[in-house]
Amino acid sequence: MAASANPKYTVPGLTVEQAGELIGILQMRLHALNDLHLTLKHVHWNVVGPHFIAVHEMLDPQVDRVRDMADDVAERAAALGGVSHGTPGALVAARSWEDYSVGRAGAIAHLGALDLVYSGVVTDVRKAIEQVGPIDPATEDLLIEQLRDLEQFQWFVRAHLETSGGELRTADAATEVEAARRAGQ
Repeated sequence: MAASANPKYTVPGLTVEQAGELIGILQMRLHALNDLHLTLKHVHWNVVGPHFIAVHEMLDPQVDRVRDMADDVAERAAALGGVSHGTPGALVAARSWEDYSVGRAGAIAHLGALDLVYSGVVTDVRKAIEQVGPIDPATEDLLIEQLRDLEQFQWFVRAHLETSGGELRTADAATEVEAARRAGQ
């Protein structure tokens, strides 16, 4: 989690210390969402193969919604008295994850890698919800709403990876490259 700086003021009912903690958590969500929408566009531009158009068109609404999520998170931080840092340099300096590692690849391979990306984002949103819940129900509500959408997007991705036996071809893959390889088999 990013180091938090307490704002000079915040919303009624919260202390500036509580707001500072929330702002720090929201800053990391902002970084994750900015990274995710750029990753989704990267996949959108670099997907090839027989499932190209289905995946290409599936991703645009996800990109749009994730961009809206980033805006909502940044605006919540501002309402709490904080400053959102949305520059690429701030994102790269603060993130704890590696850059997306698959370039031009088949649609199913990209979806295998994207499943791991969504797993990381969803896991981190759940952790953030646990942290903000005891402090602020408004911020918790915002993150819960986003979690529902992110889980639905992952379901869309996983529908392409599921076997007829109900298993994910990418189960237990440790890296995006490994997940892409397993998905493409």
